[in-house]
Amino acid sequence: FLPGWAVGLPMFGSYVSSISFLANPGKSFAGDWNAFVFTLATPVAAVVAVRWFVPFYRRAGEVSAYEHLGRRFGPWARTYAVVCFLLTQVARTGTVVYLLALAASPLTGWGVPAVIVLVGTLMVVASFFGGIQAAVWVGAVQSVVLVAGPVACAVVLLGLVPGGVAGVVETAQEAGKLGLGSLAPSLAQPTFWVVLVYGLTINLGNFGIDQSYVQRYITTPTLAQARRSVWITAALYVPTAALFFFIGTALWALHGARPELFPAALDAAAKPDAVFPAFIAGQLPVGLAGLVVASIFAASMDSSLSSMATLTLCDVYKRYVRPHAGERESIAVLRGATLGWGVVATGAALLMTRAKNVLDVWWELAGVFSGGMLGLFLLGLIARRARNATAVTAVTVGVLVILWMTLSPKAAMWPASLDALRSPFHNLMISVVGTLTVLLVGLLVSRWEPRERRGSDLQGVGHRPQHNPERAVNEGRRAASPRAEPRQGADATR
Repeated sequence: FLPGWAVGLPMFGSYVSSISFLANPGKSFAGDWNAFVFTLATPVAAVVAVRWFVPFYRRAGEVSAYEHLGRRFGPWARTYAVVCFLLTQVARTGTVVYLLALAASPLTGWGVPAVIVLVGTLMVVASFFGGIQAAVWVGAVQSVVLVAGPVACAVVLLGLVPGGVAGVVETAQEAGKLGLGSLAPSLAQPTFWVVLVYGLTINLGNFGIDQSYVQRYITTPTLAQARRSVWITAALYVPTAALFFFIGTALWALHGARPELFPAALDAAAKPDAVFPAFIAGQLPVGLAGLVVASIFAASMDSSLSSMATLTLCDVYKRYVRPHAGERESIAVLRGATLGWGVVATGAALLMTRAKNVLDVWWELAGVFSGGMLGLFLLGLIARRARNATAVTAVTVGVLVILWMTLSPKAAMWPASLDALRSPFHNLMISVVGTLTVLLVGLLVSRWEPRERRGSDLQGVGHRPQHNPERAVNEGRRAASPRAEPRQGADATR
């Protein structure tokens, strides 16, 4: 067993990837703090997680949300969840690799595509090693390192900005750079409310179905320690994200006051994500610049590829190709899958070089690829009558709605004759509406299912269980021992 703080730190580290490290400053450099509202939803999601999600997993002794969905609705549900996870991780890992390459490129003198290939190779090599407990302890150390870098960077940055903190705040307030978004009741623009509900949906998904978090709930000795790990994650992430957004605002103030400190070739308006890497390479001492890049690298070296390879072996190969594959064959498939997903993620990173603001692209992809999976998970927890047919109907309708919201706003993918049927929602609403569609359709259809003599899966959560919870946890730990299924995250932003 591991203490709650040792579990909470790597969970926090899963939130703070290079997406947070570079995309968040790029977002506040180009605009305001509207995207920070996503972070404000994290504590709200944590309340739900410690009240219902964590007790549920420990009570059931389950280490995988996918296994739970498979038992609840059938093998198709597990496969569907795994496919959604794999698509999300390809997008996330590609984003992470691209941003890391963007930071390392000015220091190495190599082009971004060449660094992407190098970073992708290193991630594949790193993914061949480690297990869940090793990953937790390494993640705890990484979490400390990845906070030290931006703090040091902020100190140097404020020393260069005229007026320091007060100068940044005053200049930013005058330019309207500290706003959290419009409070208008519109779902067609990224208002405060749209970003808030998007953040709540994604963060609930992180705490409820993301393997980076779910598998760690049973590595602590008690329920209280598991809950503490979630609170540590939320408590650390909010101020850390605020620091990243402040760095972006300070970079904007410095760029306006002293543009000579940045490379002449830098097009800050076209590539705001490149401003922070340019500052790191040009204004930080060599040793400190190395520390910051090491922090970004630490924030990027999570276990996404290992998780993707493990799920490919267990939920695709052994389920549909060779159910009785031996140990040697399984190891070969794991390594091949790791290499294959590494190549795909590297290709995704190369495609990311075309994006103006990576955070916008990542958020849309995360919403699309989530596939309403959170809605399916919640349906299984809440609906007493929901069975396989109900879940299939709900997911089918949810996927159709997600496809409509994704494709209809794009002129090239939607005929002009159907303009009246275009989605009126902002793309951040895709995950929100998709989740609600799956949940509400499932609840509605389940009313016609025969009544069963059992409660929902949430029955008893938060109260004293009628069986030995530690026995369930130990059984779950034994089930997880042959293979670890670490990561998402979410990055949430992540």
